[in-house]
Amino acid sequence: MTTPQQALARAAARNNAEWCAVMSRAHGVASAFGGEAWAAARRTPVYYPDAVTLAPGADPEALVARIDTSSPGASVKDGFADLELTGAGFRVLFEAEWIHRASGVPVSPPDLAWEVVRDPDALREWALAWDGGGGNADLFGPGLLDEPETFVLAGRSADGRVTVGAVACRSSHVVGVSNVFGPPDAAWPLVLHAAGRLFPALPVVGYERGDDLTAALRYGFEAVGPLRVWVHERPA
Repeated sequence: MTTPQQALARAAARNNAEWCAVMSRAHGVASAFGGEAWAAARRTPVYYPDAVTLAPGADPEALVARIDTSSPGASVKDGFADLELTGAGFRVLFEAEWIHRASGVPVSPPDLAWEVVRDPDALREWALAWDGGGGNADLFGPGLLDEPETFVLAGRSADGRVTVGAVACRSSHVVGVSNVFGPPDAAWPLVLHAAGRLFPALPVVGYERGDDLTAALRYGFEAVGPLRVWVHERPA
């Protein structure tokens, strides 16, 4: 029997997989959902997994067979932290927690003005602020603006600069937030306020770890289940 927390973790995992599918599609990478997992047959964009499990107890051999382990860096988001992939040449990259925040929970108005990014120039400005000079701003291309369930949120300082932001991806029953950047005490009030305005009936989900998890919990999220990200280290 699935507990309420397990149901929330499943909803978060499914939402995250849908966001990964959006990013893959934006980079010309096809992917598919199955009963146990979402997966892409060729390598996905940097920072994005090649597979996400959608339910506990996924078959590890069948999962690995759906992704490309012939090139370096293939990864699996083990959505319920219950896989053993060491024998297939993977190691644990990091562990984290799925998080959930109920709809309708009050949040203080943000100090910054916010907007949904609508045009390529604004998206580029957002991407450069997110990247912080890391060299991966091209990850967020204009094709994302054509995705009807994807909302790039930007917070601007008084002088008009993008200083905080996030991506919101809407599913049937939840909205997932990812790529949150900026000081937590500025970013989370803005992101949650924007989510409440855009999707007032939907709870907010995502995943965080370390200090970022601590900050999310401080802003009303609860941890609803562990996940692991595995990365492949040797050719198949």
